[in-house]
Amino acid sequence: MLLEVVFCLLLFFWAVKRASRGPPGPWGLPLLGYLPFIDPVKPYVSLANLAQRYDAGIYGISLGNVKTVVLTDAKLIRHALNREECAGRAPLYLTHGIMNGYGIICAEGIRWKEHRRFITSALKSMGMVKIGGSRDLLGKRVMEGADQFVKIIKEKFAQGEDAIDPAPLLSHTLGSLVYDIVFGKRYERDDETWVWLQHLQEEGTKLIGVAGPLNFLPWFRFIPKFRDSIKFLIDGKNKTHDLYREQLKFYMDSGLMGGDTHLAGAYLKEVKERTKTGNVSTFTEPQVLHALADIFGASLDTTNATLKWFLLFMALHPEVQSIVKAELDEAALARDERNPRMSDLSCCPYTEAAISETQRLRSVVPTGIPHGAIQDVEIGGYIIEAGTMIMPLQWAVHTDPKLWGNDVMQFNPERFLNSDGRISKPEYFIPFQTGKRVCLGEELGRMLIFAFASAVIFNFSVSVAGDEDVESVLEGDCGITLNPKAHKLIFKPHLPI
Repeated sequence: MLLEVVFCLLLFFWAVKRASRGPPGPWGLPLLGYLPFIDPVKPYVSLANLAQRYDAGIYGISLGNVKTVVLTDAKLIRHALNREECAGRAPLYLTHGIMNGYGIICAEGIRWKEHRRFITSALKSMGMVKIGGSRDLLGKRVMEGADQFVKIIKEKFAQGEDAIDPAPLLSHTLGSLVYDIVFGKRYERDDETWVWLQHLQEEGTKLIGVAGPLNFLPWFRFIPKFRDSIKFLIDGKNKTHDLYREQLKFYMDSGLMGGDTHLAGAYLKEVKERTKTGNVSTFTEPQVLHALADIFGASLDTTNATLKWFLLFMALHPEVQSIVKAELDEAALARDERNPRMSDLSCCPYTEAAISETQRLRSVVPTGIPHGAIQDVEIGGYIIEAGTMIMPLQWAVHTDPKLWGNDVMQFNPERFLNSDGRISKPEYFIPFQTGKRVCLGEELGRMLIFAFASAVIFNFSVSVAGDEDVESVLEGDCGITLNPKAHKLIFKPHLPI
């Protein structure tokens, strides 16, 4: 009996000692952890507020059955996400239960490494580079998509529509452009397949946010509300993969792979070459379909959200909009042209600063993309155990008064300009995240955002419709990404310069 007591005490003290190696954090409830105390509408705010209790920039919480470490210090985030031990994915129901570890977002290990390397190379071949002829071709292609957005708004203005909801127009023009880059195909606005794809994309991002607890409490899938959400997501995934499979089959049967113009063609060429050499490795059909879907969805969701916030902030800050417009005019006049071009990005620092301030004030992925520790690792003096979810809380970093000043919640592009008026981005500005899993489409994202932002401000004076509840719109809706609530803007065409 005495030996049993001693053994239990030793086991208890061992457990306490082991637990003490991890970062401090609040207690949670059995089974549920800290989940009941997190605002389901604004989880990023709850997590950022919680960080104020722990001044080390790191704390630990339990979310259901998932052990979680939240990072709120930019240096710790950079340190952690650069570590090979932190390059995995957390054991969430979305990554492991729905996506089964396929794709690029949910993958880890050799599958992730092979496809990240391949996609990065393919996108560079298509023009996602800093300089060069291929960038010029991609830039022209991107600007044509932005011009299409401008054309539709002008048509609506000519028809007497003085207040327009930009969201569906962005979803179509931007979405069709991204779909063309990924799959080599464009859709008309009223195409039934395209309308369905847009609906699936929009609802899917919302449902994953609503069904958030499923990531941490998989048994929630037996509750009717969550069961229906999961069914929608899985059915939608299967149907879109059928569509993508048909598109790939068409390219293979016709021989028109177009590997230098779209990612699907690049994948087909790669699989063909690997099949010849007998080294298919992870380039299987499920992985290719998931990877293509990831690039399309992630590129569209984040860029779309950023542009909606940018247009809203321009409408709310006409003094900023005027400076952006003047800068774009000057760049166009210098080239003796009547439209902005992708090359203007390098000579329009204030415009880039306004975009950066948008990305700071409204981080479109406020909780960051969670990582997973693939083995025990030390971060900030604490031991993070293998299997722990690592959350780089962008919202906390981008709204920290110690970094940005006491006016941190005010829109001020000059934060990103130095004394010479040149663009200056501090290392704690991480809109595309950082480290080994930094957004591989960062350069494409910058091109898309600048193209649409510059085209709109160059062509229109943007203001908020008079009956809009601005405060409510600014609160936003958080699913996978943070978007402004539905609203209308007034687009008044400028006279030609």
